[in-house]
Amino acid sequence: MVDLGYGDAGKGTVVDALCASAPVRAVLRFNGGGQAAHNVVLPSGRHHTFAQFGSGTLRGVPTHLTRFMVVDPLSLALEAAALGNPFHLLTVDENAPLATPWHRAANQRREVARGAARHGSCGLGIGETMAYGLSHADAPRAGDVRSPALLRRRLAAVEDFYGADPQISLDEVVDVFRAFGQAVSIVGGAYVDRLLGEGPCVFEGAQGVLLDEWRGWHPHTTWSTTTFDNVAELCPSFVRLGVVRTYTTRHGAGPFVTADPTLALPEPHNGVGEWQGAFRAGHFDAVAHRYAVEVCGGVDELAVTHLDVPARVPGLRVCTSYDLEGVAWNRIVPGPFRDLAYQEGLTTLLARARPGATHRPDDWTGEIGSLLGAPVTLESWGPTADDKRHVAAKGSA
Repeated sequence: MVDLGYGDAGKGTVVDALCASAPVRAVLRFNGGGQAAHNVVLPSGRHHTFAQFGSGTLRGVPTHLTRFMVVDPLSLALEAAALGNPFHLLTVDENAPLATPWHRAANQRREVARGAARHGSCGLGIGETMAYGLSHADAPRAGDVRSPALLRRRLAAVEDFYGADPQISLDEVVDVFRAFGQAVSIVGGAYVDRLLGEGPCVFEGAQGVLLDEWRGWHPHTTWSTTTFDNVAELCPSFVRLGVVRTYTTRHGAGPFVTADPTLALPEPHNGVGEWQGAFRAGHFDAVAHRYAVEVCGGVDELAVTHLDVPARVPGLRVCTSYDLEGVAWNRIVPGPFRDLAYQEGLTTLLARARPGATHRPDDWTGEIGSLLGAPVTLESWGPTADDKRHVAAKGSA
């Protein structure tokens, strides 16, 4: 499951609904890290914003953090405490990178130094962890917690690289990371195959395709593959589920063609963040979402959330083309894979684009499915699983 926008489309509530509607062996996190903010509200009113645990945890569904997930043992401990310490439901791939306090501090310093030209960040060191891992073969990984000597050596190397910080104690970090290793089950790469063989699994993505490290509007992107590419490396066959809202949102800096601050759009779980910046909302951007579908290699099904909102916001519309200085533009053409210069060019163009053709559909579900070329199989009319409607795709039993 991937978000076809800039994130915040409702991945948490969709995963919760999937776990409520049928037996699920496990939820597998396949990208991102502790910066996820996936909200789940149970019919009882219990609410949790998931960061690293899978969004099926409140229903007792196990979580597996794959090798593509950046794991932050310190923030994980805080999340676990808020959930009642369900470490028995958690497994972590031994090759998953570990985010440290030095990565987080370096990330925040780098973003502050950009001043008004901030890229947009959660300030949790996810990108810094990935960058460090690309240039250091000895970057800490989850399996290192099984060897105290190796763990200390690798954490000390991170401290040496970034420089000692009086607010960060190496001894304390080592102790917390060792406690993490004792609380969770660290497993090998074959564990994914075992889970898949034992029953249906849900792959829970983080952030959105329009923030993808290679396909998003560079440099306002994430150091994470937000498409289905990581899932394809873990599972040979799967249903590609794309998630969108009835309106488009973006947290932080970067192009957002259909943003409209005059719309009274509700947002109980998002606001201005210290590092992310302002939360913006606007009309459904079919042009950008079609691009997301295309660079994902297509989607099999769609989940549409916030279907209760259009009735309360009469000015909300669907945008099917852009106006770029008098020229109509209804398709964002994908560039060569990993061509960041091309993506930066798109960023420049999108910053100048404005909404072109717009309309207000009578049937939001049908219109979104038609525009994005896939059937809507899950409709969300509210925050809980009870507010979801599962719709059979045409031609299915």
